[in-house]
Amino acid sequence: MTINLDYEAGRKLDFDYSDIIEKVVMMCLDVEDFPYETEISILLTDDKEIQELNKKYRGKDAPTDVLSFPALEYKKAGDFSFLDEAGDEYFNPETGELILGDIVISVDKAISQAGEYGHSVVREIAFLTAHSMFHLMGYDHMTDEERLIMEDKQNKVLDQLQIYR
Repeated sequence: MTINLDYEAGRKLDFDYSDIIEKVVMMCLDVEDFPYETEISILLTDDKEIQELNKKYRGKDAPTDVLSFPALEYKKAGDFSFLDEAGDEYFNPETGELILGDIVISVDKAISQAGEYGHSVVREIAFLTAHSMFHLMGYDHMTDEERLIMEDKQNKVLDQLQIYR
């Protein structure tokens, strides 16, 4: 597994965010029984940069906590069987890893939301990573049913890692 992690936020985190993110990513893949070695890019940035990305890609001129850019289109969330016949187009030719997509997290939002929700910044970064990972694997929360499935998966990951509110 390759995680390309970049930190471009002005505010510094006082914990080993790379270790937390790696553990969450690995647990998400385990929970999904993800069948491939994978490559993911993650950017930790500030509100200004994520607002620009949110405006450019979603048409929303406001900062958000996390953006997910899946590299794959799923017929059904969590169903990776189409990759068996897809050929090499989704795989990095140098490593053979499946390119899953990109995640962008606002450190500013993570810090403020941790305060709002009364839990640690570690927990908020872990939650945002898990949330985005499930988006990269085809899950969404547009309906109550989809939302409940995502919440269950996110909670399972955080509980298994003992990252609580």
